[in-house]
Amino acid sequence: MNRQLTAIIKKEDDGYVALCPEIDVASQGNSIAEARENLREALELFFEAASEQEIDTRLHKEVYITQLEVAVG
Repeated sequence: MNRQLTAIIKKEDDGYVALCPEIDVASQGNSIAEARENLREALELFFEAASEQEIDTRLHKEVYITQLEVAVG
């Protein structure tokens, strides 16, 4: 079974950090592609090892990513 999940990737120092907000699992890599692939691997390992109860507890079924405008200064 496959599941669609979100990957948020941001530049951090000399590399990239990838986060899956639905499960709260993160990984990193030296490039965007590497960070994305490492996150995929971390998520697959999580789903292999986690119990159904842990998955149900950690899985956020609805995640919304949006932008907003904020006054600065």
